[in-house]
Amino acid sequence: MRSRFHLATVLVASAALLAGCSATTSDDDVLTDLGLDGLTGQEIVTQLDASAESRPLDFTASVREDEVLVGDGTTEVAVPLDDGQFYLSIAPYIESTHECFFHSLAGCQGELVEEPVEVRITDADGAVLVEESATTYSNGFVGYWLPEDVEGTVEITQGDLSGSVPFSTTEGSPTCLTTLQLT
Repeated sequence: MRSRFHLATVLVASAALLAGCSATTSDDDVLTDLGLDGLTGQEIVTQLDASAESRPLDFTASVREDEVLVGDGTTEVAVPLDDGQFYLSIAPYIESTHECFFHSLAGCQGELVEEPVEVRITDADGAVLVEESATTYSNGFVGYWLPEDVEGTVEITQGDLSGSVPFSTTEGSPTCLTTLQLT
């Protein structure tokens, strides 16, 4: 009798636990609560990277090769990015930087905040992919949608300072470039 009671107690507790799990936040709720519902992956990345809010934000958002992961601390949602495009976020620096592989839209903070820069991105054959004057976002980054499967060079100039580093948008490449020192 005692073992049947114990079994019944375990079953009731398990049912209650499962019922509690089924009441977790849905993917749509996470995006809605963060004001991102209905946006494409590209729109989410562009909006969050350029956000003027101080880092770190109170949620997570990370750019991967083919998706952006957005989370509220309990639930993480994967929103796909368009095929053929790769987002590269670049934080030029003078004195201090941080290690980064997958760009954290909610946490990464670069040194040069809202600073004017000249950006030139070329592929390995020398074809110009980007050539523009830009201003780093309040998180110290500038971001670009580049074609997939490209290797090349990023060059940034600010006044008398400049620097360049190689980049890649091939499978397994970082979406966060924090090694471009201006000297």
